[in-house]
Amino acid sequence: MTDESQKGPDLARAALEAALRKRAAKASEPRQRSSPRKRGYSGPGPDPRDPAKFSDVLAKLIAQRGWSKPAAEATLFGSWATIVGPDIAAHSRPVTLDNGELTIEAESATWATQMRMLQRDILSRIGSTVGHNLVTKLRIHGPSTPGRSPRGKRT
Repeated sequence: MTDESQKGPDLARAALEAALRKRAAKASEPRQRSSPRKRGYSGPGPDPRDPAKFSDVLAKLIAQRGWSKPAAEATLFGSWATIVGPDIAAHSRPVTLDNGELTIEAESATWATQMRMLQRDILSRIGSTVGHNLVTKLRIHGPSTPGRSPRGKRT
């Protein structure tokens, strides 16, 4: 009903009248009952609309993307002190993980021997933290030292 010649207040009045007519026509139509829609707060029980914990969302994402093994490896290397305890961690460090074999470098030959004696306990701690299938064998060695020349042949 509006034409090009209307401007300013007349144009606004015509737009308002058209909107009111459209609303009145819609109100006179019979309402169709749709499925009930959840509104407001979720209530006392669990609800899909409730906020999720970040750790739960991250765990779901890791599982969906197939990042479980790399995440477990990162946890092993990043949380070494928490997994084996501060005493062992102060004298050792994980070096590589290859096909289930974790190579650990000890601070000294004495600590390497001590860790070999604690091997079952260390494997158990690793398994309870990152899963029992990630590390199946430990290879523990002392510090790398430069090679020595044979006795009597000093250069």
